[in-house]
Amino acid sequence: MPPVILWFRRNLRLHDNLALRAAVDSGQPVLPVYVSDELDSGAASRWWLHYSLAGLDAALREHGAGLVIRSGRPEEVLPRIVSATGAEAVVFSRRYEPHARAQERSLENALADDCDVSGFDDGVIRHPWTVMTKSGTPYKVFTPFWRAASAPGEPERPASKPAGFQTTTAGLDKGDIDALGLLPTGPDWAGGLRETWAPGEEGAFERLDAACSIAGDYADNRDRPDLEGTSRLSPHLHFGELSPRQVWHDIRSATPANGQQGADALLRQLYWRDFSSYLLYHFPHLPDQPLRDEFKQFPWTDDADGLQAWQHGRTGYPIVDAGMRQLWATGWMHNRVRMIVASFLVKDLLVPWQAGADWFLDTLVDADLANNSASWQWVAGCGTDAAPYFRIFNPVLQGKKFDPMGDYVRRWVPELERFPAKYIQEPWAANLENQKSANVIVGEDYPEPIVNHGDARDLALESYRAIRKQDA
Repeated sequence: MPPVILWFRRNLRLHDNLALRAAVDSGQPVLPVYVSDELDSGAASRWWLHYSLAGLDAALREHGAGLVIRSGRPEEVLPRIVSATGAEAVVFSRRYEPHARAQERSLENALADDCDVSGFDDGVIRHPWTVMTKSGTPYKVFTPFWRAASAPGEPERPASKPAGFQTTTAGLDKGDIDALGLLPTGPDWAGGLRETWAPGEEGAFERLDAACSIAGDYADNRDRPDLEGTSRLSPHLHFGELSPRQVWHDIRSATPANGQQGADALLRQLYWRDFSSYLLYHFPHLPDQPLRDEFKQFPWTDDADGLQAWQHGRTGYPIVDAGMRQLWATGWMHNRVRMIVASFLVKDLLVPWQAGADWFLDTLVDADLANNSASWQWVAGCGTDAAPYFRIFNPVLQGKKFDPMGDYVRRWVPELERFPAKYIQEPWAANLENQKSANVIVGEDYPEPIVNHGDARDLALESYRAIRKQDA
């Protein structure tokens, strides 16, 4: 009996997987295939992908054969597998990035005369082409989008893992995950990632259980990087180890009545995630070009030294440095701190937002092209749902408000651990005696601020006014 090819992409799970369900329902053996094309994947994401694929392979082997691994262009690799196995159908989960959509079209064209090709939508709650304004145009602001996207009510309930299905390699050589070269070579920089994360579907459900336990307090704690107040589900959702439907229903059902307001705030983030994919789908130049045309004339600087100091957590602003060091160590950063560090790069240093987006794509384990691009444009003020450009975060005030005792800074900038809370967000304000008591001399043991925030803010606003005049 010819197999059905299940092309795994960003749906590396067995629960609530519509493509898997369709393959099983066909009654034919399931040939699971993953094709590594290395598109938009940074080093941290590749580390995660290695272990996520290993977990999926182990889960599939419980049903007969494991995952067939290949490298190359899917629109070229999959037709060869169809020819070699006589497969009569290919099923997959759709993606919304421009290159991924192009892959799907190319695959459908390549196999049009050979077998059925079916795409399924289970990476978002609402598909990008189903939520439009009354005039048939895309929404450009989140709140109206959210109202329209959530109007149909709760998402469909997630499906359980199919029982009793059989996988096969159909006589193919399985290939080797190690041969994909996803893990770091040379210095082992991934120790912090291993200590922090458990990639794969099993680890995803463990993280979901933890997210359910904090959902009721999410609205109160979400902006505090010194607390365990966020879900940390983003990498599991990015790789499709969990479906957004699964997350929505598990959190809703696990949260007691007196915590539903917090759960609402957390579940709203799933629609923010949808909105990012929605923007990328309708505005495919989102990763490269500002969505507000006047920002094409913005006078960005070529500050290589400033960019490097930012990347390495050596700006002299403790909340910024803590975030960048957390990112390097764990492949993740608290969302409030992401906004702070992004604002610092584009508004204090006037470094183009694309440079920050590129660094995040390489270092985040949840480096999603849509979320990353939309978020950087939002902070830079040039996106469709942009924060006003003149909203410039003061890193000292942000640190004092959201890390009031300095616990987050002390964890990730340990040279400042002896500073009292009064000075820890601005150690240069402490006199020499206090610095000596903390065993840190600013300018020697910890850098002085690489820019004066007040002066930088004035320059940023002047630059913004200049492009506004040009656009008038």
